[in-house]
Amino acid sequence: MNELLRTWLKSNSKMNKGYMYILECSDGSYYTGSTKDLEQRLAQHQSGEGANHTRRHLPVRLVYYEEYARIDDAFYREKQVQGWSRKKKEALINGNLDMLPKLAKAYRDKGGFEKMKGGFENLSHQEENLSHQEENLSHCFDKLSHQGENSSLPEALEGNNKKTKHQ
Repeated sequence: MNELLRTWLKSNSKMNKGYMYILECSDGSYYTGSTKDLEQRLAQHQSGEGANHTRRHLPVRLVYYEEYARIDDAFYREKQVQGWSRKKKEALINGNLDMLPKLAKAYRDKGGFEKMKGGFENLSHQEENLSHQEENLSHCFDKLSHQGENSSLPEALEGNNKKTKHQ
């Protein structure tokens, strides 16, 4: 591998690195986020330039973080952890990883299936909507590729801004 390529890969991987982090706020609540630069983001939170939640509950304290090779993986993990209960987040923070599966919320345990009111009947309609959306997207890409380099995505999307009705 030549030196130029090695340098590019090294700098590119550094730029794509990401972090998922959990802050404990002054009121005891947790804030979960993701960033490319953990040190800078923590400084932003502490100075009140971060998220609305942390701004209202200063000071904050970093209690947990995970490092990822790619920022999109860190973002995905952020969204996953944001959906967790407080107890499950605390198990992660405290390193009690064996507790995580036990703390997962199951619909059957929370009365979720009864609350869905016919959710399974609606699945076939959702699949039909997805199929139509995939067809529209495929049509847009075909249109874009046939229009050449001078066309833009909005031009290719023209006429395809159909709203799908959710049943």
